[in-house]
Amino acid sequence: MAVSGAVPNLAFRRLRGQHSPAEFAATVRRAAREIGEQVACDARYIGRVEAGEIRCPNYAYERVFLHMFPGLALADLGFSARETVRGRRPAVPAGAPPGPALTTRNDEESDVLRRAFMTSGTATVAAVSLGLGGTAVAIPAPRGAHRIGEAEVRAVEDAVRQIRLLDDRHGAEGLYKAAAQPLRAAYALLDAGTTARRSTEDRLHAGAGELAISVGWLAHDSGRFDDARSHYAEALATARVAGDPALEAHAFCNTSFLARDAGRFREAVRAAQAGLRAAQPLASHRLLSLLSLREAGAWAGLGDRSACEQALGRAHGHFAKGQSDRDPEWMSFFGEPELEALEAHCWSALGDWGRAARHAHRATVLQNPHFARNLALYRAQLASNLAHAGRPDEASAEARRVMDSLGDVQSSRIRRILTETSEVLATAR
Repeated sequence: MAVSGAVPNLAFRRLRGQHSPAEFAATVRRAAREIGEQVACDARYIGRVEAGEIRCPNYAYERVFLHMFPGLALADLGFSARETVRGRRPAVPAGAPPGPALTTRNDEESDVLRRAFMTSGTATVAAVSLGLGGTAVAIPAPRGAHRIGEAEVRAVEDAVRQIRLLDDRHGAEGLYKAAAQPLRAAYALLDAGTTARRSTEDRLHAGAGELAISVGWLAHDSGRFDDARSHYAEALATARVAGDPALEAHAFCNTSFLARDAGRFREAVRAAQAGLRAAQPLASHRLLSLLSLREAGAWAGLGDRSACEQALGRAHGHFAKGQSDRDPEWMSFFGEPELEALEAHCWSALGDWGRAARHAHRATVLQNPHFARNLALYRAQLASNLAHAGRPDEASAEARRVMDSLGDVQSSRIRRILTETSEVLATAR
């Protein structure tokens, strides 16, 4: 049944052109795959958009449509601004009974809501054990006219902290799939749009975005690059919608890191520079330092030693200005050990293996053992640098230390580095 008062989306209909709704839906699905997104688009969805029943697409569809029509904004596609749609109930046709058929959310549209929850009675909660020491996170879901407040927002923020803590201790491999459930729940809260205050909504946007980045990192570190890219894009879209420069800078920081790891070095440079622009008003020299290191690593990947050294100089300059209360909470991992490790990566990318080994060694010496995954990663990088530098005995000894220290740490990245190191050592023999 069409929603009463819906205004047909003629702009979107013009963009469909001569394609049938089914053909256009197939084009949307192909575009989604190009950017690592998944949408269940069919002819019915296209018809509902053109009929005006879907006034604003969910975040996944938004990214796909903007990818399909570069240079156009949602308004150019005939959609309403998200803040004018969220939380408003469509008019009920005369004589129609109230009920779930006409809710503030189009359930067919929202992939997030369909998958997010386990329902029991009147309460709906996304609760999942992360499988490590019985740790679980639970995010309450919107319930009818219930307004989202401190409890829900704090649950999202706690989920972010818990996932980061477990990643520090255990690595990403065993966490990724489980952590995706609270992420879907967090975005379902956003889609409900019934926050009590603007400050609560801002915190919810920030928490959901940070959760998307955390889950994206788990995908990134476990070698699921397409999944990671999708989660980082989700966080960036959330930052843009909320006007949150801190979240935007974080999303660009991780996007640059991912692009570097995937060998897309030009993209890594652009993302790091975009992050630096977003971070300027935040007055956090540590954040500017990290983003400069991301840029340096990207230039090193391109083989541009001069640009890399300039970015490294800026990174050290910002780092020397010290910590402040303006530094984002998520940057707790970024101290001198990480600075040394990221600089080591720059020199290894430029083929200066001896210099890379010196910085990697400093990273292992300075690292707090609490960050078990990072310590194992630094030692693996040191082993790789030593192997390439022609010091096989030291490399073998360091690799054995990594293997002995892994314990509960599960990281595809670390295993990949160790495998490559063993190949280098075998060739040398």
